[in-house]
Amino acid sequence: MGVKVTDKRKPEKATFMQTLNAVLWSFFGVRKGKSHTEDMQRLNPVHVIIVGLLAALAFIVILIVIVNQVVN
Repeated sequence: MGVKVTDKRKPEKATFMQTLNAVLWSFFGVRKGKSHTEDMQRLNPVHVIIVGLLAALAFIVILIVIVNQVVN
């Protein structure tokens, strides 16, 4: 009888750039289910919050610039 060995190590934490990538793709709403599950295990919640706030701020600034260009 074979013994099944399972890997119970914690997944390694994602880097800040990997977190940035995951958050930006989620802004577009095109995350695969498997990728989402893996990200939830690896991503640092503090990084997700920081990247999310920065991305939202950048989005708002871009919209303001576009509106100002159109209005002028």
